[in-house]
Amino acid sequence: MYHGPRAGFTTDRAAAMLIVAGPCVIESESHALGVAAALAGIARRLGLRVIYKSSFDKANRTAATSPRGPGIDEGLAILAKVRRETGLDVLTDIHETAQAAPAAEVADVLQIPAFLARQTDLIQAAVSTGRTVNVKKGQFMAPEDMAHVVAKAQAVLPQDVPIGDRLWLCERGTSFGYRDLVVDMRGLAVMRQFGCPVIFDAGHSAQQPAAAGNASGGKRDLIPALARAAVAVGVDGLFIETHPDPANALSDAATAWPLDRLEALLESLLIVHAAAGTARAKMDC
Repeated sequence: MYHGPRAGFTTDRAAAMLIVAGPCVIESESHALGVAAALAGIARRLGLRVIYKSSFDKANRTAATSPRGPGIDEGLAILAKVRRETGLDVLTDIHETAQAAPAAEVADVLQIPAFLARQTDLIQAAVSTGRTVNVKKGQFMAPEDMAHVVAKAQAVLPQDVPIGDRLWLCERGTSFGYRDLVVDMRGLAVMRQFGCPVIFDAGHSAQQPAAAGNASGGKRDLIPALARAAVAVGVDGLFIETHPDPANALSDAATAWPLDRLEALLESLLIVHAAAGTARAKMDC
């Protein structure tokens, strides 16, 4: 199990983009290691900081018959091996307070799913582990509501620990009628005012919840446009679920970005990132 530093794990806004990527759910050890190895190669070639993301349990699937993952024991063992063999940091979801401590023994970042973004005990249990916590903004929440998430996390932090060292806020779209999401790019600027790094989840923002009947649908072709817009506005990182065979992914098949097209997408986003940084620097003069 991983027993490295438990604090100070944060993004540097002056550095290259942080990328969180991987399959939605752990499918097998070999699958996880293969995807992680590919991501590690992309990180080296493009000079990016990449965090491997995958969930040991997807407790919020549309249907009871949908695959949920290998469970916490096997899943954490796989994530520990990914971390050990590829050198990538790892991120995984937790759904219950009891999962926080064991997940923190392995993961560098604990993630609170969007549906649970108002669960005070879960947020505070995650933050109390000393790990960085990425909270996805609920589809039902205004960006201003994330100030309460920040306050909940701050309440259990030592006074000398900056909130931005332990908490990330993640945009993943807002409910727009039934089975559709939209992204209000103004929310990225609003959440950055709370003193925490802001991550944009490009894949889930293109999702159409439950649109496939017993699973979520989505519009994968919109992911590049949404990601470019978010990078232009200014974010600290991007969250992009990726899979070597999206059509057969066990979760979020409609919005998983093809692994063999990820490097090209990131290269295009780095161009936007550089231009946006130059534009912001001119405005600050």
